[in-house]
Amino acid sequence: MAAGDNGGHHSTDPAVPGSAAGDEGDGGTLVQGRYRLLELIGRGGMGEVWRALDEALGRRVAVKCLNPVTGRAHDTTFTRMVQERFRREARVAASLQHRGITVVHDFGEHDGVLFLVMELLDGRNLLQVLDDARRQPLPVPDIADIAEQVAAALAYTHGQGIVHRDLKPANIIRLTDGSVKICDFGIARLGHDIGFSSRLTGPGVAMGTPNYMSPEQIGGSGVDHRSDLYSLGCVLYELATGAAPFDLGDAWAVLVGHRDTPPEPPRGKRPDLPADLERLILDLLAKDPEDRPQSAADVCGRLKAMRAAAGTPPYQSPAPVPAWASGLTTGALAHSTRAHRIAVPPTPGITGAWSTRAVPAQAAPGVSAALAARHTEATTLAAAGRWQQAYDLHTEVAAGRDRALGADHPDTLTSRYEAACCLTRLGRLEEALPLHEYVAAVRARVLGPDDAATLAARHEAAFAMERLGRHEEAHTVYREVLEARERTVGPQHPDTLHCKHNLAFNLGQLGRAQEAFTMAVEVAEARARVLGADDPDTLVTRFEVAHAFGRAGQWEQALETYQEIARARAAGLGPDHPDTLAARYETGICMGRLDRTAEALALFEDLAEARTRTAGSADPETLRARHALGVNLGRLGQWDRALVEARDVAAVRERVLGPAHPDTLVSRREVAVALGWLGRWPAALGHYHEVAEARERVLGPAHPDSISSRKDEADCLEQLGRTAEARALHRRMAELRQEAAEER
Repeated sequence: MAAGDNGGHHSTDPAVPGSAAGDEGDGGTLVQGRYRLLELIGRGGMGEVWRALDEALGRRVAVKCLNPVTGRAHDTTFTRMVQERFRREARVAASLQHRGITVVHDFGEHDGVLFLVMELLDGRNLLQVLDDARRQPLPVPDIADIAEQVAAALAYTHGQGIVHRDLKPANIIRLTDGSVKICDFGIARLGHDIGFSSRLTGPGVAMGTPNYMSPEQIGGSGVDHRSDLYSLGCVLYELATGAAPFDLGDAWAVLVGHRDTPPEPPRGKRPDLPADLERLILDLLAKDPEDRPQSAADVCGRLKAMRAAAGTPPYQSPAPVPAWASGLTTGALAHSTRAHRIAVPPTPGITGAWSTRAVPAQAAPGVSAALAARHTEATTLAAAGRWQQAYDLHTEVAAGRDRALGADHPDTLTSRYEAACCLTRLGRLEEALPLHEYVAAVRARVLGPDDAATLAARHEAAFAMERLGRHEEAHTVYREVLEARERTVGPQHPDTLHCKHNLAFNLGQLGRAQEAFTMAVEVAEARARVLGADDPDTLVTRFEVAHAFGRAGQWEQALETYQEIARARAAGLGPDHPDTLAARYETGICMGRLDRTAEALALFEDLAEARTRTAGSADPETLRARHALGVNLGRLGQWDRALVEARDVAAVRERVLGPAHPDTLVSRREVAVALGWLGRWPAALGHYHEVAEARERVLGPAHPDSISSRKDEADCLEQLGRTAEARALHRRMAELRQEAAEER
């Protein structure tokens, strides 16, 4: 389900699909000629939530219908005001694009009822999670994980100047894969503005839910983003103890508690709660906004620091790495050099007669032929990389085939499948996934679960899950598709190997490195036999093998493999193709790890020029190549040139990514390093200090990167003869390390 509870009671679990109220093609109310209401899944004070089918795209959605205000329905002036404010708030909600925020697809008005169309989520809101657990507290890792995801989403929305105003467990959805989404942005403010709900205490109290309202909301004073942080503190307190901080039953007593009473420390109710998590919760619950963390990014940084102190450390190479190379990273891992799309063989001899709907009279041969021509046109657009135009046309053809042939006809499903593939290429994975899942489910019912077309849609769905970070779920689907393909077409078929390649990559994302490496080697050898040693898909898998070599510290083997891939890609794709350049970049990284600095420098000089020529000076891969060039210049003692490169890269990254982005800060540090080697210590100190301050704000003071930056600053102070300040900073870093070790 896409929307949280609005204060009412859900008659059914809003997150788990159930039987529809009517046939998806014919039953149920049709909203705006597009959204078929199938099943009521939630009802609250502000309206109803329905599971629905978007008949234009063939995807399941949630439709929230907002109740008209009692007694004002015939006031035309008031109605216009309601509609205008609704459009304003809905546009705000629809503009939010973050993995931690429910996607709003559409909004409008139908027969006098305002409605929002949102993604349909598979999960439970936190109120339901607590109720299911009979109000038992959640495990500490779950609390920290939820808190970090919510804080990251709030940091994004607050950065857009948007405050939620009604953050509560019922408005936070935890999906089955563990990811978390906030819903109902703008709804609380809309309700406040137009009086959907009665105020609790009359004109002085702002809209909100008593158990989670900030003191400034209660007092009717100015509300900013820090009000959301107070509400987050209330939510975390409830997750940690099973009860809200002022769970007093009477609404007025609750409000007075928020305004005047210090909360009982949660460790008094739950002694095993970590002290740093309790401290964060109590800081969020400060009565004065000035005493709270001042941004959601600060909260996120503190949570990351807690996780780093308590969790598993990141993978460390068993081989020694030169200190000068520690800041270099490999490029993005490749999935495929081709457009990610599984070809679906045609299904001959099938007509619309078997469809769940009768074929309309206008489904004449000429209509089908015209739609087929339009389908071919859309496919041509996709082949040219014009993904948005291809998506629009495939969607149009799908709607036409739906009308002419039926929703379940193979041709209709093919058009929906192609539209979903376009969404994947556009990076709109949260839209692509439900469409692929819909196509896969219908194909399984109509064609069978092992049909090639069904498996193609399931494969694409798994790929979208993987890209969305839902790796466990993707693993399950990949494994099932692989088993079906091995059973139906054999273990050496290209589609089987394609699925096995994706499964191997996903295993690496799950931290199962040895399994990933073994499987990648198997796929590379099989693809070489079936497709040829220089086939692009063979080279993609060999790229993953080389990456695994590097991750294990076997840099000689990694270098040799990357060099072979680069030569093959240059011959087959051209020397300036992005995939060729990606292999050359990894070759340079391996050379650096092996102390072959002069060779690495020459390679990165050529690579930076090629990237600038083909992708532009601000492209991330151009900047990555220039960063590596600067590092190698420094390694060879060419610090004047290294400083120029570092400054240029830092300036572009700050403009494109922002001043606090990790890549920007890495480049700022390189500027400081070069200044230090040139003896310009006062200037270097300024850069070291600014980097340290930024990392502490984002990551927290105990994060390893923050501590490393403070050490840089202390070393620079020593170079300037400011020994006492340097010692004080070193002592502070030692204390933070000790605290982190004790927490572990």
